[in-house]
Amino acid sequence: MSEWKDDQLSSVLEIKYGKDHKSLEDGDIPCIGSGGIMRYVNDSLYDKVSILIPRKGSLNNIMYQDNPFWTVDTMFWSIINEEKVNPKFLFYQLTLIDYTNLNVGSAVPSLTVSVINEIDISLPEKDEQNEIAEVLSSLDDKIDLLHRQNQTLEQMAETLFRQWFVEEADEGWEETTLFDAIELVGGGTPKTSIEEYWNGNIKWLSGGDIASNHKSIITSSEKTITEEGLNNSSAKLLPKFSTVISARGTVGKYCIISEPMAYSQSNYGIKPKYQDCYFFTYLLINHSVEELNSAAYGSVFDTITTNTFKGLEIALPSEKEIKAFEAKVENYFFKILNNQTHIRTLTALRDALLPKLMSGEVRVVS
Repeated sequence: MSEWKDDQLSSVLEIKYGKDHKSLEDGDIPCIGSGGIMRYVNDSLYDKVSILIPRKGSLNNIMYQDNPFWTVDTMFWSIINEEKVNPKFLFYQLTLIDYTNLNVGSAVPSLTVSVINEIDISLPEKDEQNEIAEVLSSLDDKIDLLHRQNQTLEQMAETLFRQWFVEEADEGWEETTLFDAIELVGGGTPKTSIEEYWNGNIKWLSGGDIASNHKSIITSSEKTITEEGLNNSSAKLLPKFSTVISARGTVGKYCIISEPMAYSQSNYGIKPKYQDCYFFTYLLINHSVEELNSAAYGSVFDTITTNTFKGLEIALPSEKEIKAFEAKVENYFFKILNNQTHIRTLTALRDALLPKLMSGEVRVVS
């Protein structure tokens, strides 16, 4: 096994500034800021492999880019000396850094070239770098493949919904409101001052949990509550495969729950009108959410209320048609959930391996 050598980032990487994008025309090249892709443009700043490091804003949002790209002035890009370092290995090592500890800004979190150049790195011989990068990349590739499979399955379900209930809509269907086509359930929060109400085995969703799992099946939550907390508050336990939607602040984010869960009063739980038709109900919300968002109002934050649901008129198919559709589409969602479980397992494995491989605690044997 090779010995690892300590160095500074400037020895293997040259930091470059992003540029303004406003004069660029639309195209297929990602234009990237510290928050992510902003738009797609017709020109690139660089077309070789690069590590992108935020200059301002979300400092920990570093990215690996191996296709042509453009970055704006909130995001540094880099030229990597590939004779000295495997770019993917370097990227993985840099993901272990908490860049907020390097912040030099006051009002807006910021990094400078000089601060980035002085970041300490540790490098084994190039062959070992390649092997480590290959192990971690293979896990990321599998995770990415499962995410893309889930996007495809979701799109297939949405296409089927549009075909059945939009393109082939029947004039004889019941004219009703979205409110009457679902069962809307308010949420609640146990008193945070009572320790016995928290850190139990019931997942409790905040708006942030829902937003970060938008249009997917949610399997975890930042906080949990106890049975005692559930029973001594207005929180409700929503059945597995129900939909939850954020109603205040960042409104209109929604997802399916993978098991019975509770949620805050800033969100609504949505159960099906007809027994076990959870995925039809989810796709109905997916189809209606733009109109819900357009009707949201509030003096400080946009808000979705029961009146928002009552104000949205829809044509509701018969129970028989809805149940026939549910039978067609449910396997898509069962597969999505199965993929989500694999994603969580692979992510945990990668996250456990990453610091050990990068410290030399675990070595790759050829």
